[in-house]
Amino acid sequence: MTSALPFDDFRNLLDKLPAADAAARARVEALFAKAAKPAHSLGRIEDIAAWLAGWTGRAPPVVTRPLVAVFAGNHGATRHGISPRPVAATAEAVELCAAGGAAVNQACVAYDLGLKVFDLALHVPTADIAEDAALDERGCAATMAFGMEAIAGGADLLCLGDLGVGNSTIAAALCAALFGGTGADWVGPGSGADEAMRARKAGVVDAALTLHGPHLDNPLEALRRVGGREFAAIAGAILAARMQGIPVLIDGFAATAAAAVLHSVNEHALDHCLLASLSAEPGHAMVAERLGLQPLLELGINHGEGVGAALAAGLVKAAALTSSGMAVAVRA
Repeated sequence: MTSALPFDDFRNLLDKLPAADAAARARVEALFAKAAKPAHSLGRIEDIAAWLAGWTGRAPPVVTRPLVAVFAGNHGATRHGISPRPVAATAEAVELCAAGGAAVNQACVAYDLGLKVFDLALHVPTADIAEDAALDERGCAATMAFGMEAIAGGADLLCLGDLGVGNSTIAAALCAALFGGTGADWVGPGSGADEAMRARKAGVVDAALTLHGPHLDNPLEALRRVGGREFAAIAGAILAARMQGIPVLIDGFAATAAAAVLHSVNEHALDHCLLASLSAEPGHAMVAERLGLQPLLELGINHGEGVGAALAAGLVKAAALTSSGMAVAVRA
């Protein structure tokens, strides 16, 4: 049964999150303990395999239907000159992915990953967060629900990415709303901002915090007021994955900020998630630390479109195979 208030259904889900399968995790840990190798010698590979087993309920774990889902949105705040790229660059990036010519396409081919790219009404940017709420509650809830449908075709590993000119500023605003601080604390270079542009980015964040301040103690209100469509869709996708027992790889500042909304409602909301990589945004490292997420890869990737998550999926697939394929040690 649905409620009369758009966000209530999501709050109800966040109150009733399923737990990991502790028995499946323990079986994988036992497999590694019996393997022909020194104890714990594979480090995080063992942890990744156990995490995968715990959230899929399969031990040893397997990854047969990995999916990279990239959500693209545009933002009214770009009118303040917060990005060196034009708003049209978001649609161009989506088209490049559709044509198979983006970096994420190559990573997906290399690791045999499915790819879906979602155009979230790019022709209708969200409202300027410095002057109005980005979305109304119904629109934000509908976009979260749309994100939940990303896995409707089935997946056993969800890799999340984002596209959106100016969305590093939006991510900074959302993190400042959730965790405190000013625009200067959270903004970074984005796609090549100089000092003057970084000052404008910080100004937009501060204006948004001042305008929406009385409402920002509610994380879902913060999402709709200072977030955007790709942020809402990613939050919805993470929540749907949890309800269906699908582990998640998060990539990029925007996706991590969206994840932080769920964590702010329920501190266990991201237990089924790992962070693929850290971008060059200082705010990304700050929010990852707040969430207790340690990146799987540190390759200096600041590209967006889920490239880091796709690359990390290869690591997760290797961890799954390692847990099941190693020979058992012959003990004296």
